[in-house]
Amino acid sequence: MTTTNPIQTGLLAYGMSGKVFHAPFLAAHPGFVLRAVTERHQKQAQQDYPNLISYDSVEALLADSEIELIVVNTPSNTHFDLARQALEAGKHVLIEKPLVTSSAEVKELEEFGQLMNRHVFAYQNRRWDSDFQSVKQVIDSGQLGQLIEVHFRFDRYKTALNTKAFKETPIPGSGLVYDLGPHLLDQAISLFGKPTFSRKTTGMFRPGSQVPDYFCFHLHYPDGLQVFLTSSLLVAQPQASFVLHGAQGSFSKARTDVQENQLQQGIAPQDAAYGLEAPGQEGILTLASADGQFSTHSYPAPKGDYMQLFEALYQTIRNGIPYLIKLEQIRWQMELLEQSDDTL
Repeated sequence: MTTTNPIQTGLLAYGMSGKVFHAPFLAAHPGFVLRAVTERHQKQAQQDYPNLISYDSVEALLADSEIELIVVNTPSNTHFDLARQALEAGKHVLIEKPLVTSSAEVKELEEFGQLMNRHVFAYQNRRWDSDFQSVKQVIDSGQLGQLIEVHFRFDRYKTALNTKAFKETPIPGSGLVYDLGPHLLDQAISLFGKPTFSRKTTGMFRPGSQVPDYFCFHLHYPDGLQVFLTSSLLVAQPQASFVLHGAQGSFSKARTDVQENQLQQGIAPQDAAYGLEAPGQEGILTLASADGQFSTHSYPAPKGDYMQLFEALYQTIRNGIPYLIKLEQIRWQMELLEQSDDTL
């Protein structure tokens, strides 16, 4: 990792996202300086990062001429306006998922970023989950032959409504579809591209819920590939989160990435144990021979590493290397999220 000319960075919030998914990496990567954060009420960030500037308002942070990159990690329905303000102030922006709440907003931000000669980056960290990296490795190896059916799931069991009102109020960007949908859709799009046809089904099952807490996307791809992306907040016994069936075999893998839990426990990204799955969490690869015999193999996962996203940011800003997560892919994601659905 290059250490010259670090990028001065500001966080728009220091809640769970800022504290867990952004600050530890910006502080650890030598190509960044975590310079400032916006904290309207409780001033907690300086306890973790004593040299940090804590501004009382977004306006004050955006006025800091030293800051080059702004992390927009506020409620989803504020992303577009705040990202536009940051671009107007001459900053690059890294925007949490969902990037915005419509494909039209993606296009507008992209065009405005080009006008201001500034980058608009999507934060899709789960491309670097260890379990998803296993899936990618297996597909890239070609061992499964032609893929026929793929299932990705992201399940939880939470009957209680979220205490954050913006997540449970029927406003743009709320509900499970816009919370976990961007993760699953980005993973599918990064592997298979834009589907030729899709169908979205949503449902509300928790007592008092006003927003979807279940969804399923059925994506159709050329050569007959069928991809199913499912998430529910009422799954007490989770299934395998990644299941792939091909003409020559199958692969299954649980959702076993440890990074979020480690970060919440205060384990730093540079810790030797960071991102490493525990023994016994391996995926199962089953291959069929030409004579119809089956062989089963344990498939260990590579190290999960969200730092790769921040390294990619640095390389784009400083060296002009194209960012892996294309805004075109985010537009496809938004088109799928905003399509009309079959409500259960």
